[in-house]
Amino acid sequence: MTFRSLVLLLPYSLLPFTGLASVSPDTAVLRVAVAGTPPFVTSGISGISMEIWDNVADRMDLRYTTSSYPSVPDALDALMAGEVDAVVGPVSISSERVARMDLTQPYFRSSLSILSRKDKLGAWDRIRPFLNVKLLYALAVFLLVLAIVGTLLWLAERKASPEQFPRAPLRGIGNGMWCAIVTMSTTGYGDIAPVTLAGRIIAGSWMVVSIAFATSMVAGIASTLTLTGLGHTVIDTADKLPGKRVAVLEGSPAVDFVTDHGGRAIPAANLDSCYAALKDKRVDAIVFDRPQLLYFFRNKHDKEMAVSAARYQPQGYGFAFGMHSPYMPRVDVEMLDMKEDGDLERVLKSWLGGRAE
Repeated sequence: MTFRSLVLLLPYSLLPFTGLASVSPDTAVLRVAVAGTPPFVTSGISGISMEIWDNVADRMDLRYTTSSYPSVPDALDALMAGEVDAVVGPVSISSERVARMDLTQPYFRSSLSILSRKDKLGAWDRIRPFLNVKLLYALAVFLLVLAIVGTLLWLAERKASPEQFPRAPLRGIGNGMWCAIVTMSTTGYGDIAPVTLAGRIIAGSWMVVSIAFATSMVAGIASTLTLTGLGHTVIDTADKLPGKRVAVLEGSPAVDFVTDHGGRAIPAANLDSCYAALKDKRVDAIVFDRPQLLYFFRNKHDKEMAVSAARYQPQGYGFAFGMHSPYMPRVDVEMLDMKEDGDLERVLKSWLGGRAE
């Protein structure tokens, strides 16, 4: 045991004298509730969480029995009711839970992510990106600039070239705008061209400005066409959740996350139920812990689905004990030793092939 571990353990050495340690960790058989989703808890009571717990228990010579629960919230309810002494699984560490129970230091850093279908785009889906407010603003600005350039050309040319720029404002400015458009597009019909020095200065200045203006405009249109040309819609960021039906696990942090972002949270008992609802188009997406989604998605091999790259609400996974548990200090120390020895990293890599945090 390292010096750092001894320092962490020292504040808890007085627990037997405080009356908080009602049982002896050396003689008791710990009742452990196991709950969670793959890869942290798998069928047959294995997975990342169980491997880490087994390692800790071996280091402590700890005896324990296990019982499976449908979900982490169910297991935590059993802990609060005194039916079990600890909960092993991907237990998210939050201030609300810390106030009601003892939670170890995190053995894994997770975050929320989004799994959604790659639905094919319809005709309206392809047109809609061009009808957004930003594009309308850009079009309005473009027309205003053309009107200004057209007016300047008309003012400069109406006396010297009335046949090209009639004195009537409507026709004259209209011809000026046509000249500006032809100039910007480099079409160069030659039907209208300035003849005065002032007109040529205005036209020349517009040529330089329009190069950058046209380049930005074409790039924006090309980007939109590229995205719509992909042929699929994917809910890949939280700003696409408003108004969407989103499957979440009951009691998970994803419930509040979806609600806070304007989505409609549809609770489900497990990830398989969420996936079935997504396949049947009863929901538009699933929000859950990222490593579980990646593991689930990898095993399904479903090319019609996609896990977003976006990550939200970083959170740690730990083990839960009842308040003032006599087991907590030693468990924390052994988990710290596992990190320092590299054993924790080896367990994670054996299941994830690398840190998927």
